[in-house]
Amino acid sequence: MPEKIPFNFCGLPEEFSDLKNSAVVLLPVPFDETSTWLKGADRGPDAIIEASRHLELYDRETNSEVYRKGIFTAQAIRATGSESMIAEVYAATTALLRQGKFVVTVGGEHSVSIGAIRAHSVFYQDMAVLHLDAHADLRDEYEGSRFNHGCTVARIKETADTVVSVGIRSMSSSEREKIDEKLVFYADSVHESKDWIKNTLAVLPEQVYVTIDLDVFDPGIMPSTGTPEPGGLDWYQVISLLKAVSRHRVITGFDVVELCPSDNKAPDFLAAKLIYKLLSYKFSE
Repeated sequence: MPEKIPFNFCGLPEEFSDLKNSAVVLLPVPFDETSTWLKGADRGPDAIIEASRHLELYDRETNSEVYRKGIFTAQAIRATGSESMIAEVYAATTALLRQGKFVVTVGGEHSVSIGAIRAHSVFYQDMAVLHLDAHADLRDEYEGSRFNHGCTVARIKETADTVVSVGIRSMSSSEREKIDEKLVFYADSVHESKDWIKNTLAVLPEQVYVTIDLDVFDPGIMPSTGTPEPGGLDWYQVISLLKAVSRHRVITGFDVVELCPSDNKAPDFLAAKLIYKLLSYKFSE
């Protein structure tokens, strides 16, 4: 009988997936309590892990096999409320950073990023956040909660001095008043500009955490999100930005959130590939 593929990111054998010898830790957070339309983001982490087991582990672009650095898949954080979830993610991320690990948080709804970014902000001084998303997420409160997924960037700004947003194409009038135009690259301007990546880099400091809401992609290639917005970015636009940031800045950590899986497995595979691609950029020389 063929050997069973382990259920971890990339289906790695213990040689490349034990905690002690792994440079990277994937932290799943299957949380979906505040999504306001399509539910199911709590199933996102498992769907991404399942899809990752079918990736080709050689990355042609970087001529590398980043899995050889070791990728440990941590036990999932399962919480019943937003504040307890954020606290648990913060504590787990802090512990892993103290061990010298590079942490990739996988959601779940976008609020799972809050605890991870708080931990990184404490660990890395003067760290900015690069926020890829269709939505501004700048509401101070939504549906009675300050930790609703629509409030994520508002909460992030309480700990990160600089938040640069890319791909935005939806917001409320109240959020519009909070926008710093110098730090937002709207989806339509990305499609129209040849210099948007250079201009994005120009407002990013040396150390950058990347938070990726998968609805930054156009729903033509990423329909499996809670609120798919038309007019999004394509695969090469997103990875070109991530490659440039990796080359010219220090990426301290990242998260990928808001996959709402369906019978269509292509978006699951895209999310898994995105994580592996960004790790390949981060660790290639």
